[in-house]
Amino acid sequence: MTAHSSVPTGTFATLQVQTGYDSRTPENSAVPPIHQTAAYEFASLADAADVFALRKPGNLYSRSGSPTQLILEQRVAALEGGSSAVAVASGQAAVTVTLLALVGRGGHIVSAHQLYGGTVDLFQDTFADFGIEVTFVDQDDTDAWRAAIRPATRALFAESIANPIAQVLDFETVAEIAHGAGVPLVIDNTVGTPYLVRPGDHGADFVVHSATKFLAGHGTSLGGVVVDQGTFDFGAEPERWPQFTTAYPRFGDLVLWERSGIGQAFAVLVKTKYVHDLGPSLSPFNAWQILQGIETLDLRVARQSASALAIAEHLAQHPKVAAVHHPGLVDNRWHALAEQYLPRGVPSVFSFDLDGAEDAGAQDRVAEVIDSLQLFRLVANIGDARSLVAHPASMTHSHLNAEQRAAAGISLNTIRVSAGLEDPADLIADLDRALARI
Repeated sequence: MTAHSSVPTGTFATLQVQTGYDSRTPENSAVPPIHQTAAYEFASLADAADVFALRKPGNLYSRSGSPTQLILEQRVAALEGGSSAVAVASGQAAVTVTLLALVGRGGHIVSAHQLYGGTVDLFQDTFADFGIEVTFVDQDDTDAWRAAIRPATRALFAESIANPIAQVLDFETVAEIAHGAGVPLVIDNTVGTPYLVRPGDHGADFVVHSATKFLAGHGTSLGGVVVDQGTFDFGAEPERWPQFTTAYPRFGDLVLWERSGIGQAFAVLVKTKYVHDLGPSLSPFNAWQILQGIETLDLRVARQSASALAIAEHLAQHPKVAAVHHPGLVDNRWHALAEQYLPRGVPSVFSFDLDGAEDAGAQDRVAEVIDSLQLFRLVANIGDARSLVAHPASMTHSHLNAEQRAAAGISLNTIRVSAGLEDPADLIADLDRALARI
């Protein structure tokens, strides 16, 4: 295999720079180009008919994908150790199309309740409109996972490292429960990143990302990706998965499982049905921007992880901080799982609680600290080169009621941190100045 192959061998750092692009094209661009076009010209009507009927590969229309997007899909699949991937307009879209493709109307999902607030909104509100029911469980309660599974269950869902309290999932235990029930495990690895943990190595069957966050790393472009690990056999119980094992109506007698098989059929279904019909398309420009970010993913994540741990250790000793939720701290509940699954470091997104009662004054104390920060920016995002803070109770998780917030470990005093690439000493000094105001 040559150095210019579209699927090079090598370690993570090599894959994040090389995978998916062959520069030996007529234009011989050294950097993957932006294919900024809405549509593609066909050589003949017969050629167009073959592409539309899935009889041959080819560029069809940019709603379904672009050559730039294809490079991104191959690169993220390689980094996650998967078989195929589909890139879409956002992380929320990635979660949505993944579960719609797996579950179908009237299906059931078992999910950890330790989730990003937008995912909770999707699950308990919009999915209910689609006839999909979701049961939420404590991700650490193995009995609850098992008890929640029904005959209609078609997926188990969790985050690798939960946002914002940084709980670490016991992947292998939850994967064993999912597979014992004959259903796939879907993991949102946005916070974990494929550099720190690859859920597929621990039993996950599908891995989703908000590529907006760490994969891109610059806070400029929305995007999402789902990776099929190529491990779940829909043909083992074909009656449970008719979308893969019976004729696909819009393509006549074509059966996806017979045509594409394990590791590929899922991506074909997602692109030709859910992305095609619903239109959550990733623009070529955003795909290109995310590719630029991925080239430095390991360097950024390693620095951010180290900075976050230094900040967490400092905050843990601060008299105005009641608790620090960071699994890199030895007294953290999930420290042992972090050591087991995250040998390269713990992600840079974590939270801390200000000292004080959870009362009417909590919001004022939080506001005093956040509004006094000079380097940390108040932004509803994570994984940026810049260091960010947020108040989950009034921002990302504002739609949760008090009981749901408590179940997710969030209080009115909780502040989320996403450590960036600045000098950690400067960031610590900024926090100290702000905390001195209360």
